[in-house]
Amino acid sequence: MRIIVARYSRFNVNWHIIIFMIENAVVFSLSANQDLAEAIAKKLGTKLGARHTTRFPSGEMMVEPIDSVRGKQVFIVQSTCPPVNDNLMEVLIFVDALRRASAKEINLIIPYFGYARQDRKAKPRQPISAALVAHLLTTAGVDRVVTVNLHAAQIQGFFSCLVDDLTGVPLLGSAILQRHPDTSNLTVVSPDHGGVKRARDLASILGNCPIAIIDKRRNTAGAPEVMAIIGDIKGRDCFMIDDMIDTARSAVFGANALREAGAKSVSIAAIHPTFSDPAYDLLKDGTAFNEVLVTDSIPLPERFKTVPNIHVISLASMLSECIERIAKNIPLTEVYEMYGQPTALKVSN
Repeated sequence: MRIIVARYSRFNVNWHIIIFMIENAVVFSLSANQDLAEAIAKKLGTKLGARHTTRFPSGEMMVEPIDSVRGKQVFIVQSTCPPVNDNLMEVLIFVDALRRASAKEINLIIPYFGYARQDRKAKPRQPISAALVAHLLTTAGVDRVVTVNLHAAQIQGFFSCLVDDLTGVPLLGSAILQRHPDTSNLTVVSPDHGGVKRARDLASILGNCPIAIIDKRRNTAGAPEVMAIIGDIKGRDCFMIDDMIDTARSAVFGANALREAGAKSVSIAAIHPTFSDPAYDLLKDGTAFNEVLVTDSIPLPERFKTVPNIHVISLASMLSECIERIAKNIPLTEVYEMYGQPTALKVSN
């Protein structure tokens, strides 16, 4: 595994180094994103706030801040990634503790929002769990949520607090450009029809290279079936783009279909490395994809760190810039422009 820190320049200024110490604010990390939180704090020129977690024999937990938060803006870094329910309860308990400790404002930095795929009723009597989690967070006392690539942008409407849904696609695109400056033979591939916009955004970053779409459906057993590949990928270097890699079954199935259709190479970029079983067995030998690019919205499991073609792009620069602007009451417009608009990003030398 290699860590890649994507760098950006705009108006010949390296934005990732223009970070100043924030005042009257404290950044806490809970269990899920310790390394990412430490990288964010380093860029902000501060230290993580101290907190204490107690886990009782019954399975219950108590999380409390050690540092005073009275009258302060508080930022919590916590993805609700596996173990999803433990991480969710941890943040809910900690938010309650902060509210009772007189925190002025509670901001939740949640790079990966669990339960996001349960955003609608697909069948009668099903819950809409994404809405339930949003209600739990706001009821607990969260004032603002900052997240990265929600599974569906409409999930923002489930919250009654402020929400900023950032995108990591330009970060991945910048990393691809660093590794492949010549994009003349690249084709961006959407693994399904729902990801076309994401593919177009990445293609724009990569010099408006062509896109292709895998037209697939699931059979009665739930397994994917490729019906057709829309677009010319014969002899091309293909980069699939998705919001997450979960079990990796669909991703590997799509990669095999691309190779059978004549693709020269197949790589994949995804925001969230959920990596549920059997993802490790499918990816460990490095034959399914030439490269796998993911962000650190979810910590990479230890066993995946031995897979040589998996590379991690850090979200720390984008999230630290966002935290600083919120703390200083500066508009987030430029964060969206720097990290959300394909034409605004360039790879620094």
